[in-house]
Amino acid sequence: MDKKINYDDLIGLYQRSFMANWDLPAFSDYGGIGLSYGEVAGIISRIHHFFEMGRISRGDKVAVYGRNSTMWGAAFLAVVTYGAVAVPVLPDFNTTDVHHIVNHSDARILFAADQLFQKLEIEKMKDVEAVVSLNRLEMVFTRDEKMQLAWEQSREQQGVTTPDRFKLKPLQGSALCIISYTSGTSGFTKGVMLSCVNLMSNVVFARDHMPLKPGDCIVSFLPMAHVFGLLFEFLFPVTLGCHITFLTKAPTPQVIVAAFKEIRPRLILSVPLVIEKIYRKQILPELEKPLLKVLMKVPGISSVIRRKVRKSLIETFGGRFHEIVIGGAALNREVEDFFRKIKFPFTVGYGMTECAPLIAYAAWNETLPFSAGKLVDRMKVRIDSADPYHDVGEILVKGDNIMLGYYKNEEATRQSIDDEGWLHTGDLGVLGKEQFIFIRGRSKNMLLGPSGQNIYPEEIEAKLSSLPFVSECVVVDRDGKLIALVYADVDAMAEQQVSIAQLPQLMEANRLTLNSELPRYSQIGRIDLVDNEFEKTPKRNIRRYLYT
Repeated sequence: MDKKINYDDLIGLYQRSFMANWDLPAFSDYGGIGLSYGEVAGIISRIHHFFEMGRISRGDKVAVYGRNSTMWGAAFLAVVTYGAVAVPVLPDFNTTDVHHIVNHSDARILFAADQLFQKLEIEKMKDVEAVVSLNRLEMVFTRDEKMQLAWEQSREQQGVTTPDRFKLKPLQGSALCIISYTSGTSGFTKGVMLSCVNLMSNVVFARDHMPLKPGDCIVSFLPMAHVFGLLFEFLFPVTLGCHITFLTKAPTPQVIVAAFKEIRPRLILSVPLVIEKIYRKQILPELEKPLLKVLMKVPGISSVIRRKVRKSLIETFGGRFHEIVIGGAALNREVEDFFRKIKFPFTVGYGMTECAPLIAYAAWNETLPFSAGKLVDRMKVRIDSADPYHDVGEILVKGDNIMLGYYKNEEATRQSIDDEGWLHTGDLGVLGKEQFIFIRGRSKNMLLGPSGQNIYPEEIEAKLSSLPFVSECVVVDRDGKLIALVYADVDAMAEQQVSIAQLPQLMEANRLTLNSELPRYSQIGRIDLVDNEFEKTPKRNIRRYLYT
């Protein structure tokens, strides 16, 4: 039975965590500053005092714009625990999109990182009454001198906050906490309204199923302006007194691996792209050496090699993690299959911003191969097909994780949530035993074969991505023919001394290999090479609509 929750206690979780862990390290910038829970409480108290003096009310909108950092985390927590509505803004958005989000959300205050000021044109954000530097905690712009005075008067609060003076006021479960504007693969998306109920249900699920304790280390590299990273690298660990290190820079696989080895996190979240790159750059080259290929076919020796690979891979991620939770997109089947063979502690989850974000999850030693996890607590699922266990249909969900709706967009809300409260995810899948979910693709991406067969390009792309010299690919329908657009793996070409002139012949060999594994109606007519990487969302999903 699902655990009964006091949804009015979200802020209480943070109150108790700060009290219990006052002197423990809370936030650190990788290679930079670090703050204890008590010091973060001081910043929160200062911002709360500023809000009160500046007449910011509960429910007012406050935008937070910057890369993951200690001050980003402190400002975000201050907004939510005050009862204002946080509007996280991705640093990768262009100037037009930033202005749109700030204006559409009705944000009154904007916290922004110094390095992003050049993207801002204050005169185009007329509702913003003050802009505060996240780096320096200084007010850099205001339309009202009273705001400047309120900020200066709040300064003294930061240094005098003590455990007995740090008090956070509770919020009702129905209260709006976050408006999340995501950049999805179908273009600019809406503002998702997430309540205390949504956040609390996810946080409690994580506390029940992901073992962490005070002092455990977390590396935050997923963008916190996305709910996946925000919930599980930040909001959930803070309730337990964990120490969160923010990368503060572009999270390349090299930077991430270096941070993991140094910090040795207890729980790791990732998107498939990072995991797949580590597999292809560090593991695959070793496994493809002639001697190792022979040894891998010898039963006794192959098991020894797999154990060594597993040990090496675990050390790559710091050696102390309970499991790696992969989300945001499908994991390549070849990679997943290999990880399962070596018993690597990873699991694949499923969610979306509109569910804050969890829909399905199962621990690494309990999940089913190639599933997206098991339906989470306090949620229901339905597959819109005649036989949900065999026939693919749209995945519909309802329950405590479902958003309030899209901000100032009732029409879009009605299109997404039907009269019975079911959220139409747009994802296609089937159910397995014990409500495990198996995803087949996106309904908007599904293509029709010559005789009406359903073709899921993601499944074809997963196979093609495993073939030589393919870095990224997108399968599209061009005049009734399936075409694969491929960006070549330039690193692999350099290592194996393959020239650009050789690529067409190699890709044709890939096409024939791929088609031998596909039914006739979903076979690829040709492979077209593209000169640049595909444009991606901040979650590293390819913006498919640009290529279809």
